[in-house]
Amino acid sequence: MRKAFPTTLLDFQRLFPDERACAAYLYEIRWPEGFACPKCGAVAEPYRFKNRPTVLRCRSCHADRWLAAGTIMQDSKTPLQVWFWAAYLVTAQTPGMSALQFQRQLGIGRYETAFHLLHKLRAAMVRPDRDRIGGEHRVEADEAAVGGQTRGEGRGVHHKATVAGVVEVRRGNADKVQQRRRRRKHNKGRPVRGETYAGRLRLRHVPNRSSLALTSFVLDSVAKGTTVVTDGWIGYDPLKNLGYVHEPVVLGGDPEIAEAALPMIHLVFSNLQAWLLGTHHGVSKQHLQAYLNEFTFRFNRRFYPMGMFNSVLGIAARMRGPTYRAFLDGKWDHPKG
Repeated sequence: MRKAFPTTLLDFQRLFPDERACAAYLYEIRWPEGFACPKCGAVAEPYRFKNRPTVLRCRSCHADRWLAAGTIMQDSKTPLQVWFWAAYLVTAQTPGMSALQFQRQLGIGRYETAFHLLHKLRAAMVRPDRDRIGGEHRVEADEAAVGGQTRGEGRGVHHKATVAGVVEVRRGNADKVQQRRRRRKHNKGRPVRGETYAGRLRLRHVPNRSSLALTSFVLDSVAKGTTVVTDGWIGYDPLKNLGYVHEPVVLGGDPEIAEAALPMIHLVFSNLQAWLLGTHHGVSKQHLQAYLNEFTFRFNRRFYPMGMFNSVLGIAARMRGPTYRAFLDGKWDHPKG
């Protein structure tokens, strides 16, 4: 039976009133087919402690297993209920949350703790087994400079980061679209697909606009045989020899040509810039990829926003997040989008 997940704030409060309820939900996500002891391999219902719901004891070898071991919550002193509230608040709000807002909402004592917890959740916003986009759908590819203005260092000097992006261009049935929309852009708080709309998105912080950086990103993100539309930048020229149908368009600095040739990816970059400045007030290059992962996660699930909470917990239960020390020392590589 599929595990129910909250679709409203009242649902969340009803489903997760205490630590025991959160532990039961996480248990169902981690072992849907039954608990398997990591020490002896026995498959059987574990013994549970009334006052320690996050501890499981194998009935065969009597080894204790912490429920969150092997997840992004491992070694965390934060209660499971706070983790669940964190996942819900981050995913349920359309623009997301800054670390400062996060700290205030959950009553976390230190800003650093809230910042680290948020980045662990962002690590769980990249599905390890994600597939490549495109295939039957055309893909638009481009790159953009992300960051604020630099003052006092001379004209033309900036420290902006380069972000590469690819997005599917999907087309719906015109008659069904018009019947469904009825001049509405939203239905019960969810966006309604148009006749032409953006499909799946991939974003990556790349070191530069070189051919190696851009083609490597496209190879990792787009299925072979896909039609890829780009501007006339020479960095994309190798695509035609790498199994793609490459359609370069020389823009010549004309905004009208750019709007006609690459409307979806330019809209994505515009929304990304507004989101980074509006919600987070700018981010550092060191952690930019984590924010790109969050933006991509939200964008790809915008038609099903209430499922984000379950998606984050499902991924978080199968992966380890960064330790605080590795995070501060820069030894943690954010998952590539």
